[in-house]
Amino acid sequence: MSTYCRTKSSIWTGRKSEQRLYLHEKVACFDLEETELEIANKKIALLGYSCDSGVKRNQGRTGAVDGPDAIRRQLAKMPNHLASEVLLVDVGSVQCSDDAMEVAQENLSEKVTQLLEKNAFPLLLGGGHDMAYGHYKGIKKFLGKDKSIGIINFDAHFDLRKNTSGNNSGTPFYQVAEDCKDDGATFNYLCLGIRKDANDKVLFQTAHDLGVTYIENINFSMNEAEIIVRTLLDFIRRVDHIYVTIDLDGFSSAYAPGVSAPSPMGFSPKIVIESLALIFKSKKTISLDVAEMNPTYDIDNQTAKLAASLVHYVVHQMQ
Repeated sequence: MSTYCRTKSSIWTGRKSEQRLYLHEKVACFDLEETELEIANKKIALLGYSCDSGVKRNQGRTGAVDGPDAIRRQLAKMPNHLASEVLLVDVGSVQCSDDAMEVAQENLSEKVTQLLEKNAFPLLLGGGHDMAYGHYKGIKKFLGKDKSIGIINFDAHFDLRKNTSGNNSGTPFYQVAEDCKDDGATFNYLCLGIRKDANDKVLFQTAHDLGVTYIENINFSMNEAEIIVRTLLDFIRRVDHIYVTIDLDGFSSAYAPGVSAPSPMGFSPKIVIESLALIFKSKKTISLDVAEMNPTYDIDNQTAKLAASLVHYVVHQMQ
């Protein structure tokens, strides 16, 4: 079973001002099923995916179901530098129960399409990385088959596990690849931060067979900026639109302990921010998500603060 719920306004609290200096004073909570967003305004729409059924199926640590609200609480306290004409809206969360992950993914895809049709930039908060399949399907439905979508995934994992035994948080991009095959479309997929100690040889072979471009974590640092820039620019040139997905478990556990699969060997926030700046400069980014926020295992809200800071950066780049 999957439901859609409006966000409680009580989540958006923080220091008060008379000039809307903080994001909790800027954000407006809407129910997409009841409210029409004004087409004229620039809109950035936060949408949650409260589901970790895919993580459980993938034998990971559950808790990401509470990820969206954990990110919202930290984002609420952050300063507002958005122009007055920019509309920042929270359009609630898709929720999953009774392990109905596929239903939740389909519900999510419908909401993403709806937001894009309303000329909003969807910024999704998760939730397991299985959200990526629903997110992609929503973008694809909006764009149609004539436009190419490039997926840029900041992650330790390829998430290219074959779904012969069912779908989970490790299968979303294999599912996308299969959909591309069915459509006769090119599977455009770039992974940044892949770890050899987190992907078996079958996954590397699958990535090779599917023509996936990737940079291993040992090379995903500021010391290798030239290689990263060249790889990103080459990938961006090949596609019409870019969907960015950030899996928090790609970061070192020094920055992100609150994830399903933490590791001290992950990447740093600096290289992600620098990469995002280059991606956004292309003006091709159509949508973005932050996945695998797991407050159950967080320490002093450190991971939630990292996720919120990433979202804060994105919304100010998108205005």
